[in-house]
Amino acid sequence: MSTTPEHDRKIAVMSFASVYPHYVNKVEKKGRTKAELHEVVEWLTGFNETELKELIEKKVSFQEFFEKANLNPKASLIKGVICGYRIEEIETPLTKQVRYLDKLVDELAKGRKMEKILRSA
Repeated sequence: MSTTPEHDRKIAVMSFASVYPHYVNKVEKKGRTKAELHEVVEWLTGFNETELKELIEKKVSFQEFFEKANLNPKASLIKGVICGYRIEEIETPLTKQVRYLDKLVDELAKGRKMEKILRSA
């Protein structure tokens, strides 16, 4: 299933801060921690705790969030279906990056081992 230009625009302008509490809730509900979530976000984007907090406070859009990110070279190893879309088939780079993050959060919530989530095993 391919994304539409409208879908891609909606994701680009959505603020990371508006989605972040949902990420926290999702992982904590499944017994994982905010610290583990931050580890996953840092692995993907390069943002440390302080930078992440600053981006949340500034309510940056996903577009600005990923423009500032230093995407992990192993991010392309993130595959599968998330939110009804097969990550490998998403053509818009920003939408793909947001879905990478969604997939990592999903894997964390599902109890996958951290070394697998961080594509180190």
